[in-house]
Amino acid sequence: MTQQLARVTLPDIQRPVAGQLDRVVDELRRLIAADFPIIAEVNEHLLRMKGKLFRPTLLLLSAQATGAGAADPRAVTLAAIVELIHLATLVHDDSVDHSPLRRGMPTINGLFSHQVAVIMGDYLYSRAIVELVRLEDLAPLRVFARVTNEMTVGEMRQLEAHDKLAYGEGQYDALIQAKTASLLSGACEVGALRGAPAHRDALARFGRALGMAFQITDDLLDYTQPQAVTGKPSGLDLKEHKVTLPLIAALERMDAAGRRCVADLMATPEPRDEQVAEVIRLVEVSGGLECARRHALEHAQHAEAELETLPPSPARDALRDSITYAVERHS
Repeated sequence: MTQQLARVTLPDIQRPVAGQLDRVVDELRRLIAADFPIIAEVNEHLLRMKGKLFRPTLLLLSAQATGAGAADPRAVTLAAIVELIHLATLVHDDSVDHSPLRRGMPTINGLFSHQVAVIMGDYLYSRAIVELVRLEDLAPLRVFARVTNEMTVGEMRQLEAHDKLAYGEGQYDALIQAKTASLLSGACEVGALRGAPAHRDALARFGRALGMAFQITDDLLDYTQPQAVTGKPSGLDLKEHKVTLPLIAALERMDAAGRRCVADLMATPEPRDEQVAEVIRLVEVSGGLECARRHALEHAQHAEAELETLPPSPARDALRDSITYAVERHS
């Protein structure tokens, strides 16, 4: 992957589409508006919870990189829809995981209830469908319908890991492909719908590889970053008995004593901080972190190769920078 002399920030990446992103926030507010009091109240909290608009950024950059750009009047609406779908997945994920916080803010299930969170996730998905139907174009509807189905299957995949120590890299790859990479791929593909078919296919593959690198890096941060940086405790995945690539890779290299330590943690309903810290140490000394970093960089290189099919443009440069951002970010 191309070496960067300076750290890439998300505002750097968003510069070519900054004006459109301002309109995306307004469009998102329009899409989720409701007269029903509790939905309106939850919506206000959701708008405060919204993330960094990474997926809408990818959609808008893909549109520009393939020549559609600001000329496509639907681009801002489609960018808001992809963020709406992303928000729906977060609301459902937090409810399934019983997470009280996300990015340092109370989750919907933490602030209201699990019932409200499940219903709100459904509301957000249905609002996305309503808006896609209103556009009267099957192409983006077809992509996002496929993606939301993949993400649902991904959620089910996460529940299948009964024997934590036997959970393999192939299962992990299938999980993050469905849960994370599918939506990034869909965002890029929908952005490129009005471009040449070859560019659309390349950007779909770009988004998938970027999503894999992004999620592996996210899973690495759980082992390497303190609470002040991520907004969640380091080792939270371990506390929730989630098996991600750093642990999978380390388990292959651990001795029997190390594996017993991991098994003890997985068998403890609420692992102690000392247990979590010891497993994090074992993962690092067993080479799990380094292996995961290597896999993230491999996916990053695949993503960069896909961009070679696109004509040079500031949007293409920004998409390339998004790869660096995905694997070098610290939150």
